[in-house]
Amino acid sequence: MKKSLFKIYGLAFLISIMSASCEDFLEDEILDQVSEDYIYSTLDGLEVGVNGLYNQYRSYNAPSGEGNKLRAQMFYMAADDLGQFRTYQTPYQPSSHNPTAFPSYKWVEGYQLIDRCNAIIQNAETVEVDDSDLTRLNFLVAQARVMRAEIYLDLIRMYDNILLDTTATTPENADEPIDYAVADPEDVFNVIDSDLDFAIEHLAYVEDFGRYNRSVARHLRGKSAMWQAGYLNGGAAKYQEAADQFDKLITESGRNLVSISQVFGQDLNHSEMLFAITRDQDLGSTGAGDNLAGGAGTWIGSVFTQRLYEDSHGYFISEVENGGQALGWAHPNDYLQELYGTLVIPDPTKPWGRQIITDDLRYTNYFFPETYIANNPDSPRFGEEIPVTDYDNNIRRYHFSSKKFYDAEKGALTNDSWKDYPMYRLAESYLLGSEAHWRLGNDGKALEYINTVRRRAFGGDISYDFTSYDQETYLEESARELNLERNRWFLLKRLGILVERQRMHYRFGGNASQVTTNQFPMEEHMVRAPIPQNQIDLMGTFPQNPGY
Repeated sequence: MKKSLFKIYGLAFLISIMSASCEDFLEDEILDQVSEDYIYSTLDGLEVGVNGLYNQYRSYNAPSGEGNKLRAQMFYMAADDLGQFRTYQTPYQPSSHNPTAFPSYKWVEGYQLIDRCNAIIQNAETVEVDDSDLTRLNFLVAQARVMRAEIYLDLIRMYDNILLDTTATTPENADEPIDYAVADPEDVFNVIDSDLDFAIEHLAYVEDFGRYNRSVARHLRGKSAMWQAGYLNGGAAKYQEAADQFDKLITESGRNLVSISQVFGQDLNHSEMLFAITRDQDLGSTGAGDNLAGGAGTWIGSVFTQRLYEDSHGYFISEVENGGQALGWAHPNDYLQELYGTLVIPDPTKPWGRQIITDDLRYTNYFFPETYIANNPDSPRFGEEIPVTDYDNNIRRYHFSSKKFYDAEKGALTNDSWKDYPMYRLAESYLLGSEAHWRLGNDGKALEYINTVRRRAFGGDISYDFTSYDQETYLEESARELNLERNRWFLLKRLGILVERQRMHYRFGGNASQVTTNQFPMEEHMVRAPIPQNQIDLMGTFPQNPGY
């Protein structure tokens, strides 16, 4: 079946790849000679098409600049039990969390990507190649099939009720009658698994940085099985599928956890990073969005960093060491902070002056420090460490800030960062593998996997190992390791505890006295995102998700 709401996508995509193909192609070809026929009928053209997919994928998962795309990323990164928002956006406020106002691009751009993946997959079947080029052809098809699988997994986890289409839009079929029907989840997962199985067969465990590989395909295949175990009541058989995928990834890929200081360092091209979204300032442009090969600067890191330089005492100026220019719209909450160790509040009358006593190396590597050195040369305290009790009671100016997206090369007076964006890493594979084995009753392997991650966090000290395993142990360790990496919201939903945990730990407020738990709490129906109303209007017969 075809969908008229996709009719404009082909032209938009063609424009994108004409301006955003690989660097070699840009050097060797005249842009106005790129045609749809070239893209879909030649091996070199398919490669141009795949490169264009990645540019649009970057917009979908790590968008540049400010706007609805960034808001949607914020939502799935922090609107859970580990996050706290300030005044920019209350994620479950009815006036903003609805079919008209809630950022709609996840649905729209997700299906746009799927349609272009379909075109590459479908047209690859007609490209004539000899045996020497077959490996390259399968590699390109595998790239498109992993992306299609990933986006479908994303959509069904966000919306539950989605469309399923594996046929590309063409001028010949764009006006065909359309039956807009909610897809059977089993059919969706069959497409996801088939795509990933193809990729597992045709990709290596390590490919060029910024491209899908067998490691990512196995990781996503395991995630798919975990969702089917609960979502489709697949039970033990699906958990076994997941365990098998994570076991093979861990034992066969040659990948390893890196030192804690390297995980989110300036260079993400390391053994633990299964896949990262790349940016390149030399090949991009601030004003061109993500269409160019290098993309444009992203503001994601600034979202979770305080504006220390606004402190009223004048101790600080904007310098990259402290995060530089920032937004401070959201941040990790007190519950997460206290998972790392013992809380100390030096002055109870200034409860924002929080400190944690811990040996967990993640606390000092994944987050900015609790206290800072005055770096304003005009301050009489220049060069002194400023105690937490001296900071303003203003969350925008001072809060527990994430350093996972810190860019040491970002300008001090800009929110634009060109650092690559981490998507999937081996630590998550270990933790998901531990859960799969635990649910199969294999506590020994579950403990082995979770303690591999935990031991790294404590410098190899086995005295911090867990000796027993339950869901709370797993959730807490997953929180310490994976917070803000766009997986917590989905994990809690899969376990059926998203609303309960969000209401328990999520916070909202502008200063210590304003922090509240009941500022537009999450409603039960909000475990499904609202389908954009303009898409409902276009489809006519497709139902809106319940509660909206």
